[in-house]
Amino acid sequence: MSWEVEAPALSLSGLSCRFGPGCPHCLDPETPPERALCPRCGTVHALRDVSLAVYPGEIVGIVGESGSGKSTLMRCLCFDQQATEGDVRAAPVEGGARNLLACTDQQKRAIRDTVFGMVYQNPHLGLRMDYSALSNIAEQMIAAGHRNVSQMRKRALWLLGRVNIPSQRAAEPPRLFSGGMQQRVQIAKALSNSPPILLLDEVTTGLDLSVQAKVLDLVLQLRREFKVSMLVVSHDLGVVRMLAQRTFVMLEGRIVEGGLTDQVLEDPQHRYTQQLVDSLL
Repeated sequence: MSWEVEAPALSLSGLSCRFGPGCPHCLDPETPPERALCPRCGTVHALRDVSLAVYPGEIVGIVGESGSGKSTLMRCLCFDQQATEGDVRAAPVEGGARNLLACTDQQKRAIRDTVFGMVYQNPHLGLRMDYSALSNIAEQMIAAGHRNVSQMRKRALWLLGRVNIPSQRAAEPPRLFSGGMQQRVQIAKALSNSPPILLLDEVTTGLDLSVQAKVLDLVLQLRREFKVSMLVVSHDLGVVRMLAQRTFVMLEGRIVEGGLTDQVLEDPQHRYTQQLVDSLL
């Protein structure tokens, strides 16, 4: 697959997120990279100048240890967290001509409901645990402007079937489901409005190995079927090896290495990536 001949489905440029005012020391681009916490002013740089692209139909992986900035990146993309600066563009929004970070709150909600599908590490963030699985999907569709109840029910049942949730359990609330089933309901909800881009944040964390394998197989199957682009965050190199064509490695809020997944994992150049790969051996 030759992504480079196509325009990116999603592109990030200079994306940063900091908690604190910053100071001349830590805001100076010439200052050598340090830890995320500025030793002089105490500002936490959760993201520093992150740039990458995801091409149509491609799965891109983001790996790194806890606190590396992976989840902050995802929260900024789905507007759960406000980025400090940067440029985020999606091809479905005006052909990529607009910086999504400059959109109004109303526009951001519309983009979140129709362009991005978000699957959280913690299903409690993505689902209403006391609503039925059907109602969770319908809620997402209503947010995007759907009003025909029978059509929403039909699509919700179809999506639940695609993620292997038995139809007889569609009326049950997710709090009665296993962790793997909750993640699958989240994926169905994320797909409800046919978004061109899926954001998957640690979707297999805390699941048994057999359940992890089923979820990963499902993700690959859905990419083939729906032809969506995906940005997948994980601390597990095995997950990105299975899913991602290209992988970026994050440390202290920065991307320190990136390239084809096999190349990054088999011939890592950065010392931190080498440590990650060695930890698998």
